[in-house]
Amino acid sequence: MKYVAIYVRVSTNKQDTRSQEADLKRWAEAQEEPVKIYRDKFTGKSMERPGWEKLQEALERGEVSKVVVWRLDRLGRTAKGLTALFDDLVRRGVSLISLKDGVDLSTPAGRMLANVLASVAQFETEVRAERVLAGQQAAKAKGKQIGGRQTGARGQKVREHEDTIRTLHAAGKSVSSIARTLNLSRPTIYSVLRTA
Repeated sequence: MKYVAIYVRVSTNKQDTRSQEADLKRWAEAQEEPVKIYRDKFTGKSMERPGWEKLQEALERGEVSKVVVWRLDRLGRTAKGLTALFDDLVRRGVSLISLKDGVDLSTPAGRMLANVLASVAQFETEVRAERVLAGQQAAKAKGKQIGGRQTGARGQKVREHEDTIRTLHAAGKSVSSIARTLNLSRPTIYSVLRTA
C-alpha cells in the first residue's frame, strides 16, 4: 500500500522543524492514507541530503502516492533542482502538495506556479549570498578577520577522525556518507582527503 511522504527540512542544526511540523501533522491527521515523515537539517542548495535520499529511494520503488511539504523552498532552493524534481514527480504520477503555497502539480496552472516559486526560492538564495559577501567585504575593509579559525588550523575532532575518513573513502564510501557517519561537513571531508 502506498503512503504519503511528508518532507521537513531546516538548513542548520540551530533551527528546528516544529513550526513546519505542527501544520503538517494537522494535515496528516485528516488523511486516510498512511503517512511517513522524512526530516533533514541540511542546506537546500543541494539535493544530496540524508532524509531526501531515503524519500527518493521510496519514490523510485513506487511506494509514495504524494509528497507533502510546508513550503516549496523546503524541498530545495535552486530552480534547476526543483524543476527537475517537479518533472520527475509528474512522470511518476506522484502528487505534490505545498500547504503554504497552494501548489497542485496535476494542473498546468499548478505546474506554472511551482516553477515560478522555484525561481523565487533561487532568487532569495542568491540575494542572501550577495548580502553575506557584501558584509564580509565591508568587514575585511575595516581590518576584521572573517572566520573563526586561522588558515591551516584543524579542530581536534577532525584530527581524531582523519584515519577513519581515509579508510572509509578507500573502502568506496561517498563523501556524503562519510560526513553523515562522522557528523562532519562535506568540505571538511574533502579537506582531509586532499591532504592525504
